Amino acid sequence: MSGNAKLASQVTAVDPVWDAIVAGAREIVAKEPSLATLVLASILNHDTFETALAHRLAEKLHHDEVPADLIRHAFDDALKEAPHIGAEARADLAATYERDPACHRALEPLLYFKGYQAIQTHRFAHALYKAGRRDFALYLQSRSSQVFQVDINPAVPMGKGIMLDHGTGLVIGETAVVGDNVSMLQGVTLGGTGKAEQDRHPKIGNGVLIGAGAKILGNIKIGDCSRIGAGSVVLKEVPPRVTVAGVPAKIIGEAGCAQPASVMDQMVLVYDQNV
Repeated sequence: MSGNAKLASQVTAVDPVWDAIVAGAREIVAKEPSLATLVLASILNHDTFETALAHRLAEKLHHDEVPADLIRHAFDDALKEAPHIGAEARADLAATYERDPACHRALEPLLYFKGYQAIQTHRFAHALYKAGRRDFALYLQSRSSQVFQVDINPAVPMGKGIMLDHGTGLVIGETAVVGDNVSMLQGVTLGGTGKAEQDRHPKIGNGVLIGAGAKILGNIKIGDCSRIGAGSVVLKEVPPRVTVAGVPAKIIGEAGCAQPASVMDQMVLVYDQNV
């Protein structure tokens, strides 16, 4: 092997996300031996991030009717069809680590956080859906909804760098689109306004922060780097870089920063002009 080829091999082998996960796993085994079996099976028995991710998700989604081994085989097929899943999952993990103050180690989303696990299940389901395996993809959607309380139609294209905090109660409909670097909290709905089969769900731009319990309904665009206040009901398009809040939601000011999804500032201050 030539010097250049050796160098290229070394460069491609560098995986700081996986290295950090492995280091964290070894620390758990040393400090909490009672979890050694879980950590070995989920992380330390694997050579790559992708195989560990597929194993962890398959074990979580296991059911007697469709056991973990069958799910892992399907995930292997998905990775062959869409090898970018690994890069996107790493970006999601980095986003969670950076944005969630409750996340203190790189391995925590992979091992424990159901919001992260639900997004990765969706990535595999979406790849299988695009490959023509619609029924298996729909099964994964159904099973993910049962296990993680997160219901995302497998047809939905999802950007990278997604952070789903807690995850419980998230619903995303079939014709929705989610951009890059989006943060969503629990109870968010990206829904339709009727039973028509045409394009009927929201299109979420890049860098958007969607607060807990927000409902965004209809085929409307949410502009880049905007901020949706907790509990809001959004029925109209939202321009880029603004904050909307209320029922129905109205523009109440600027977004407050260049990247709301990264900053995660959900405080919405509304001043009474009559005071």
